[in-house]
Amino acid sequence: MSTKLYVGNLSFNTSAQDLETTFGAFGTVQSANLIEDRDTGRSRGFGFVEMSSADEAQAAIASLDGKEMDGRSLKVNEAKPREDRGGSSNGGGFGGGGRRY
Repeated sequence: MSTKLYVGNLSFNTSAQDLETTFGAFGTVQSANLIEDRDTGRSRGFGFVEMSSADEAQAAIASLDGKEMDGRSLKVNEAKPREDRGGSSNGGGFGGGGRRY
């Protein structure tokens, strides 16, 4: 079963190919994605790498968390599931999630 990793504190110069190459040293990389700003298309400084097994993911975390890449100290850990952002049961705020007419 694959394991998704969060990779933070990335340089704006780091590419998805750089992530794939770096994490590929620890196993099979199924995907490597950088998160970009919707408006500018510029990297937001973090991304996700999906490794083919939990063992490979743990090896990558152990070796790369805190390691320098492009002059930045990486933050690598197992990605947390996305929280539900919609609905009105979010403890306040604007609710959202429904249709706007």
